[in-house]
Amino acid sequence: MADNKKGIFITMEGPDGSGKTTQIHLLSEFLKKNNYDVIITREPGGTNIGEAVREILLNPEFKEMDPTTELLLYTAARAQLMAQVIRPALEAGKAVISDRFIDSALVYQGIARGLGVDNVYNVNQYAVQGCMPDMTFLLDLTAEEGIKRKKNQKELDRMEQEKLSFHRQVSDGYRSLADKYPERITKIDATLPIADIYAIIEAQVQALI
Repeated sequence: MADNKKGIFITMEGPDGSGKTTQIHLLSEFLKKNNYDVIITREPGGTNIGEAVREILLNPEFKEMDPTTELLLYTAARAQLMAQVIRPALEAGKAVISDRFIDSALVYQGIARGLGVDNVYNVNQYAVQGCMPDMTFLLDLTAEEGIKRKKNQKELDRMEQEKLSFHRQVSDGYRSLADKYPERITKIDATLPIADIYAIIEAQVQALI
């Protein structure tokens, strides 16, 4: 990769079942063709510590988990991911694509759990130290459609097993964030054909790089 390339940080957000994984891999191939070293990561996870925290967070047996505990565990995994993976990669001029980031916390814990968007944002500043994505893509999907897409799975994790009302709050919360941060978040209808969704993403990233 050319030494003059600046590291770029792109995040993919959306409710469960919105198709983030497919778009992340398509975008990764595009960036590689544009001579970027690409790091793909996910939240919670992306590091040994983060993956261990993920096992706790998504374990269906831990239904008694308090919302504040949930927030702090997600934030801890995020802090490790930032320190160990994201920041070093950006400093090395690489492209980082993350399946979820701080917007997920604002929506899931801030809105759907009722902890407050400002409170969750402030807690997360310790984790990210001001490092926000250059660009975020929101794959917009209704809660009903997301659950329908997930029905083929053998087992749903703790978050996926939440009530429909919770998932509706998540979907609505994502839309409110997209309205609040239009300069960073591009909202895309996740029911569009895969190729159409990707065309929008590629055009936006092409302009960024």
